[in-house]
Amino acid sequence: MELGMVGLGRMGANMAERLLRGGHKVAGFDPNADARKALEANGATSADSLQALVKALPTPRVVWLMVPSGKITDDTVETLLGLLDPGDIVIDGGNSNYKDTLRRAATYADKKLQYVDCGTSGGIWGLAEGYSMMIGGDEKTVDTLKPIFQTLAPTKDTGWGRVGPVGAGHFTKMVHNGIEYGMMQAYAEGFSLLKHKTDFNLDLHQVGEIWRYGSVVRSWLLDLTTDALSKNPEMAGIAPYVVDSGEGRWTVDAAMELSVPIPVITLSLMERYRSRDDDSFADKLLASMRNEFGGHAIKKE
Repeated sequence: MELGMVGLGRMGANMAERLLRGGHKVAGFDPNADARKALEANGATSADSLQALVKALPTPRVVWLMVPSGKITDDTVETLLGLLDPGDIVIDGGNSNYKDTLRRAATYADKKLQYVDCGTSGGIWGLAEGYSMMIGGDEKTVDTLKPIFQTLAPTKDTGWGRVGPVGAGHFTKMVHNGIEYGMMQAYAEGFSLLKHKTDFNLDLHQVGEIWRYGSVVRSWLLDLTTDALSKNPEMAGIAPYVVDSGEGRWTVDAAMELSVPIPVITLSLMERYRSRDDDSFADKLLASMRNEFGGHAIKKE
């Protein structure tokens, strides 16, 4: 099967390479000329515009988007809307908000175009390990795309599936990322506690290696954490500043809308916000309060 890939950042480029290795034909577009050259070096063709990409693809066309969520996706989807023909398919493999996906899909349906959302996990390891894909869309349309998903997945029968109608893929990936926030926070707190028990002089990398085998807390995330500890056990040179992609926020928003309690995920998101405040007004005010009611000492800067 031949498809067009829009967005040749690291993940998009890796997906294109995995598809090429699996025998698929790939044409790609990215505003970055170097990214297009790298794609060509792997045996694919490239286009210098969305218009040229669409023109190069056989019909019915399949276009896979791997671009950042928000305005860039909106602009790309809007441009493609005027270039594609009825029966063509767009797959949004990025981290779009599922509400945006529902809106875009409705617009495409009016033009008799198919819109499929594919929540994609695997990051930089996907080329070697395969990708986990949570797919939303029309059942027959997803079935026609099966060869693509089977090539990108860890195996033909694992790590991917249609989870529901359009929007369901991105909703499921959103919750996946929320769970990821909570898991990351738990590992970080646990290893921090181990590190602070200085009289035991624990080797965190060793502990991680022990937990990786047979333990109920073993996971791929623990594998990566342990690898990070082997490379930089003191986390030297790394600022205690944690960014978020936005999916944790969307997960908490959805929980509030549905009145579902998710305290661990919510708190992990709050901890990310806290990491960005290197001059906490709240903590200063707390110290001031203690001084006001109890005369407790204030530590000066």
